[in-house]
Amino acid sequence: MTVATDFYIDGAWTAPAAANPFDVINPATEEPYTQISMGGGADVDRAVAAAKRAFETWGYTTPEERAEYLTKLIEVYESRADEMAKAISQEMGAPMTLATTAQAAAGVGHLKSFLRAMKAFPWEHPLHEKQPNEYIVHEPIGVAGLITPWNWPMNQVALKVGAAMAAGCTMVLKPSEIAPMSSMLFAEFVDAAGIPAGVFNLVNGDGPTVGQAMSAHPDIDTMSLTGSARAGIAVTKTSADTIKRVSLELGGKGANIVFADSTIEKSVKRGAIHCFNNTGQSCNAPTRMLVEQSVYDDAVEIARAAAEATHVGDPMEEGRHIGPLVSQMQFDKVQGLIQAGMDEGARLVAGGTGRPEGVNRGYFVRPTVFADVTNEMTIAREEIFGPVLSLIPFEDEEHAVEIANDTNYGLTAYVQSDDQARAQRIARRLRSGMVQMNGAGRPGGSPFGGYKQSGNGREGGYWGILDFLEVKAISGWDSDA
Repeated sequence: MTVATDFYIDGAWTAPAAANPFDVINPATEEPYTQISMGGGADVDRAVAAAKRAFETWGYTTPEERAEYLTKLIEVYESRADEMAKAISQEMGAPMTLATTAQAAAGVGHLKSFLRAMKAFPWEHPLHEKQPNEYIVHEPIGVAGLITPWNWPMNQVALKVGAAMAAGCTMVLKPSEIAPMSSMLFAEFVDAAGIPAGVFNLVNGDGPTVGQAMSAHPDIDTMSLTGSARAGIAVTKTSADTIKRVSLELGGKGANIVFADSTIEKSVKRGAIHCFNNTGQSCNAPTRMLVEQSVYDDAVEIARAAAEATHVGDPMEEGRHIGPLVSQMQFDKVQGLIQAGMDEGARLVAGGTGRPEGVNRGYFVRPTVFADVTNEMTIAREEIFGPVLSLIPFEDEEHAVEIANDTNYGLTAYVQSDDQARAQRIARRLRSGMVQMNGAGRPGGSPFGGYKQSGNGREGGYWGILDFLEVKAISGWDSDA
């Protein structure tokens, strides 16, 4: 077993203030494969002090200077992308094909999107033509505290670190203690790129200790968290004492509305595969499939076939299979929610509780489909974060919108209809931060975030940078001075 117990603080790998070893578990084997340290308040204090010192220079660099550093970081990342994919696969169970083409690729893709956004960003400008002496300047907010999850580790690290760097902020990153090794590798990339000491700092640890210390720290000016609603509430409450800005990207319970005028075979199969992707561990997964009544029975059979065709296998192998869930805790949660679906009267169409046939270790689960789900059932209300799809019938447009919006979440919704005008009409009525129609992908730089208990703020591109900036209005400006 390897050991990676140091933290990256002030441009160097340093030992924690107090030894507190923690085993990182490979979810495919249920065995530890490396060991990190869990940090504490003293480690956070050192990291924040380094970030605060670095801000005195980094915060006054030009966008062009920061873009040069970001370009170098991208170069280092791309040269070591295979290492990143392997780290992600080991720590959270993504199969190597997914880890390479989506998980690791998402990180570098977001960094490139920020680089493009920087070049077009209106960093400073007159208020408008008739008021040239009122000057608007966008300035970095200061030291940023960043907390990232285990399910898409580099996707979220890049969205936060890239935006903060582009804006001119310095930062302290706390990755998930369940899947920290990709972030440790990212810190190596930062170091190799020559980014000045103190701009980026990494402290491992859990939310109640390190996350709490960051949220309460008077020298952290903004907190950005991706995680559970529980974690978001805790960070918000603690941050309130120092009136720091808080940005949250939380859970989702995406509705995928399938109309009878869509190509049913394609729409349902695509939706089921999307739900099972990353073993269902995506906040924007389309986990509630709302199907027009006239084609509902056909949709149930298509979804069943899609689940049965979904192979579960070794994450270290290439292929289009799905891997394990990330941890014993997540495994137990998903098993409990599948059982709740059966107990509450949903019709089990495929999968169910227990591991797939022939599997006796690892946090592997069976791709599961429930039919005849009502929106009051637990599996329709709670974010399962596993490969579990719930099918719900609807009568007409009004009924579909009513069901879709009847949730505490509002992250991503989906619409399938060959009538483009109808699809767009429905998209406008859905209370979610993102709507994807007829399988359309999301380009880099598009804002990611949601309504209601899915959080606040937006990540990615222009909007991601904006979250780390203050707006200053300077009166009496003379552009000729």
